[in-house]
Amino acid sequence: MARAVEDGYESELVPGLKASGDARRLAAEMAFSAARLAELAADPPGLYADVALADDPEEALWLTFQIAHLSPLSGEDAPFASIRAAQTTWASGEPPHLEEGVVLGPRTTVDPKQPTRTAEAYRAWAGRGGSQSAAFAGDAAWTPERRFSRLFERLSLPGFGRAGRVEFLVSAGRLGLAEIDPSELRLGAEASDPSTLSAKRVFGIGEAVLLERRAADLATEAEVPLAALDLALFNFGQAETARATMGARADADPDAQARVEAALGL
Repeated sequence: MARAVEDGYESELVPGLKASGDARRLAAEMAFSAARLAELAADPPGLYADVALADDPEEALWLTFQIAHLSPLSGEDAPFASIRAAQTTWASGEPPHLEEGVVLGPRTTVDPKQPTRTAEAYRAWAGRGGSQSAAFAGDAAWTPERRFSRLFERLSLPGFGRAGRVEFLVSAGRLGLAEIDPSELRLGAEASDPSTLSAKRVFGIGEAVLLERRAADLATEAEVPLAALDLALFNFGQAETARATMGARADADPDAQARVEAALGL
């Protein structure tokens, strides 16, 4: 991870950061990620628009899974092209067509040695529940936060890492496919997860319970959705050329960035 020069910066919200440059970069990533979530709900880009327009909820959920699993490419040049080329319909019964040479995005959970394993496991999981919609509905008494937690646990499928599960559930919620809103980021679910590694640096601690608490405190003080921290932390730990834009057209909201910077004491 690139680090800015230490300049005496301190904040109780991000005790692991010692440079104002790092804090400003984190604020920018949080503002971008929050704008991306708002765009998903109001005017989804690319294949996300296909999800929003789908008449069949099974096809909508399956396409959302494929987007999360394969991951849009970074940059503005056809971020969904590889997913569009590989996607299949739910009715076909087939996994995505991941032929040799298919380029996957920076947050993909596809195992190149077993490229169809996770998708096949997901189809089997949905089949045991009767349908994807039924599996996502779960118990009618679940709150959106409870639904996230239970589905995150139940989607612990072969190869489907933390990043893919969080992205799948958050985007499904934002696209209106299910009532889902995380109250935790499951930062202790996978030690090598890039967002978790960044969180340990930002919050200056490795214990999962405290990581979750400090992430929630930061989101509350900065007035951004907790879900925005997942992508923000991922990008904070990447070089500029390796950032994940997830196909978003939105830019960081200057007002949101100002709120985050104010919360961080910048």
